[in-house]
Amino acid sequence: MPQVLFLFKRFLPHDSPTSNPLHSYMSMLKPILRNFMKTLQAQLDGERRLVSFDNYDLSVRELMAMFSEGNLYIPPEYQRQFIWDDDRQSMLVESIFLGIPIPNIFFATNPDASWEVVDGVQRLCSLFRFIGDKKVLEIIDRESPLKIRGLEKLNLLNGKQFDEIDKTLQLSFQTRPVRITVLNDKSDENVRFDLFERLNTGGVSLTHQEIRNCIFRGKFNEDLKKLSGDANFNKIVKLKESEQSNGTKEEYVLRFFSYYEKYSEFDHSVKDFLNDYMSENSKKNISPKLKKLFSKTFTFLKEELPHGVCRGGRRLTPANLYEAVAVGTALALAEGSNIKRGILNDLQNSNELKKLTTGATNSRARVKGRIEFVKDALLS
Repeated sequence: MPQVLFLFKRFLPHDSPTSNPLHSYMSMLKPILRNFMKTLQAQLDGERRLVSFDNYDLSVRELMAMFSEGNLYIPPEYQRQFIWDDDRQSMLVESIFLGIPIPNIFFATNPDASWEVVDGVQRLCSLFRFIGDKKVLEIIDRESPLKIRGLEKLNLLNGKQFDEIDKTLQLSFQTRPVRITVLNDKSDENVRFDLFERLNTGGVSLTHQEIRNCIFRGKFNEDLKKLSGDANFNKIVKLKESEQSNGTKEEYVLRFFSYYEKYSEFDHSVKDFLNDYMSENSKKNISPKLKKLFSKTFTFLKEELPHGVCRGGRRLTPANLYEAVAVGTALALAEGSNIKRGILNDLQNSNELKKLTTGATNSRARVKGRIEFVKDALLS
């Protein structure tokens, strides 16, 4: 605020301050700026209270033991991030030997007090692979221990595996400290998601659904994975090859249930809407009634849309169009038995639905409009 006032003062005439209208503006501006700064500070204080971290220095041996005992968890979604080549892994090992600081490894505390990796998969797996424990190699999906190569400073290590170096060097490596930052259990799930998203710096970025799979583990998540394998669902939903195994299918199943039950409550952010729904339901199975409706909906869609939920000559299923067709159909099936047949293909290519599924589509009015457009058409 002082800088802003300084700029105003520079343009005020010094001989007649009271006659200049900018004085009036400054008088009005000062309380507004003060209030803004107070509000901003309150917001900062509130958000900081939601985040609670602990810092530790743990040895490589301690991290290895925690991982072997199941107290340190790397979600399957994160394991695909381990893509460093042997040269890059060797350089990290060299840094540990030389005592060169490496970036903090971030974890989040689980309800059972175990730690789940948030950022640092490449570093952790490189260290673990070098030590070469068979059980750990199997978990990180590597057939053999790391054989050091490409080092310049410690070039005598090149060509060596951990069990081929002197016991003194083995102990030196295992007792080297690594800086750990842990998001403790005082932080809520929204903060946890935000942390995963912000620190998701691995070679392969996680999708939002993969992050949800890490955070909202439980019965609901397991049901999403099972339903994403439904044959009719997979014939209707057309995705890129890269999206077949990155959580996108599970997210489309999540969209079906969340929009079916709460589309009228949608408020602009798809990510937050899906996060909230998954958080609310993470501990329970999807009800048999909803599972039956899911199956009935995609059986119906397979019969009506043999080429899938696609517009024109395209071969992919846009999320907005999917929501409209799948959820609109589910609502119609749940509401009545006299469902119009033979209209869905024309419906998904209609100008009316195009307007509701293109452009600025993530407003409550657009979401409600496109879903109910399909439902009403099938029931009319």
